[in-house]
Amino acid sequence: MRSSRMLTAVDSHTEGMPTRVVTGGVGVIPGATMNEKRLYFMEHMDDIRLFLMNEPRGHAAMSGSILQPSTRDDADFGVIYIEVSGCLPMCGHGTIGTATVLVETGMVPVVEPETVIRLDTPAGLVIARVAVSDGHADSVTIENVPSYVERLDKVIAVPGYGEIPYSIAFGGNFYAMVDLDDVKLPFDRSKQNEIIAAGLAIMDAINEQDAPKHPEIEGLDHCHHVEFIAPGSDAAYSRHAMAIYPGWFDRSPCGTGTSARMAELWGRGELPLHTDFVNESFIGSKFTGRLIAEAEVGGIPAVIPTITGRAWVTGIGQYMLDPADPFPTGFQF
Repeated sequence: MRSSRMLTAVDSHTEGMPTRVVTGGVGVIPGATMNEKRLYFMEHMDDIRLFLMNEPRGHAAMSGSILQPSTRDDADFGVIYIEVSGCLPMCGHGTIGTATVLVETGMVPVVEPETVIRLDTPAGLVIARVAVSDGHADSVTIENVPSYVERLDKVIAVPGYGEIPYSIAFGGNFYAMVDLDDVKLPFDRSKQNEIIAAGLAIMDAINEQDAPKHPEIEGLDHCHHVEFIAPGSDAAYSRHAMAIYPGWFDRSPCGTGTSARMAELWGRGELPLHTDFVNESFIGSKFTGRLIAEAEVGGIPAVIPTITGRAWVTGIGQYMLDPADPFPTGFQF
């Protein structure tokens, strides 16, 4: 057996969405901050992401995280988030999955009833509070980075769809909020191809005509997520289909998307602090969110969200590359 690369990982899923937590084989990524590491990884080490996320080792909706030493004194681990679409500044379901893996594998000292893990992410410090009983990680509540409304109640011309009302909010990534009714599609997985097509068209229009740009995070200057809001959703209970570049759905309720949605509702004056908000995914899984404080991002009013969800370990793997493999970075199909 020959191998020119071997990476170790613990696989998990968070409310239906995978997180492949890479625990060994990558080494220390250069960079003074986690965002510098993210940008370096994107430019010089992206073959690792492709190797793990693409088929045949991954699939069209694969997601993961790479554990790194923290670049700050107040965090336990650094994390680089990877998925088929690239390297994210922050990933909510991935953080819940990562924290669960750290507890379930004993990579952190496990304390009951709550184990607190501080994570250095490219978007900032994220605190994960893992509810533990009998040594098992039952759920995770993450305190996310400050989230804010980037624009509210705008209209954009989308080829093939006409004038589409939308808003954009940041919750660790930028999310366009669009009512499904405005693209004349039902909240129905049998229409998933049509919903994805609409989402990609809206992303393209936003990025070509008026791309968002984070005031403090270098390289965060695009929208790769469209949160299609289902009819009947409100500030207490919302359902959505999360369309993601280059053409797949989040299976989980999306932690950073839930944060962005709460920031949008707060910006409208509909969701006050310290009030539960339940967000349901396209497959029916749920996160419970809550806004716990006001904040500021580059002079923009913001809020601090928490997200509670569950994750489960699904396997442990050693991912190898035979030097004769004709698909060293996999493929997308």
